[in-house]
Amino acid sequence: MIKAMHDMGIRSEHAYLAGITSIGLSAASWLTSLKAEHAGIERADRWGIFVSDWAPTFLALGLALSHYEQQEGTLTGSLHAVKQVS
Repeated sequence: MIKAMHDMGIRSEHAYLAGITSIGLSAASWLTSLKAEHAGIERADRWGIFVSDWAPTFLALGLALSHYEQQEGTLTGSLHAVKQVS
């Protein structure tokens, strides 16, 4: 599955960004549900929890993609550069 995602052009940075974005969406969906719906805090909590469950999945996919990219030699970015010590 990770190879297929990599072959489709999905990189670890994309998965990490999706994970961080889902954390923000979790807070936004909780606040929106709390203010816009008159169903009470219970429904708002369920929306927030539902969306917040996505973050660990995206972050785990990012980690798996990062490991795959390291093995393939396609990992890019200045954070991942290996410094050689003389």
